Amino acid sequence: MPRTKSERFFHAKPENLNCAQAILNVFSEELNIPQQRIDEFQSFGGGHAPNGLCGALFAAETLLAEHGKPSVKEKFRTLAGGITCHEIKEIAKTPCLQCLRFAEKLLEENLAEFHR
Repeated sequence: MPRTKSERFFHAKPENLNCAQAILNVFSEELNIPQQRIDEFQSFGGGHAPNGLCGALFAAETLLAEHGKPSVKEKFRTLAGGITCHEIKEIAKTPCLQCLRFAEKLLEENLAEFHR
């Protein structure tokens, strides 16, 4: 399976981005997200997003809310087996790379007018 765009940035050199940053980076050009904003999401990876939310999902939810789009939390929960890092990693045993794929796909579907 070919790697998604977000996978190419996740913990890869030279950027070494976390899951939240990788999602923002994929959509940075289309949504005019400056590097400074991507850098600000450094603290939201590894289970450190608000309420323990998956960082990839947190980034997706942030972008969707900013563009007046509905939440994808429940769709993400169905795909990943949870919405918090604890649920996803410890209970559902879903790998982080799979969560990146889910978040990226849900964003692409819901921000289709921006992401081509």
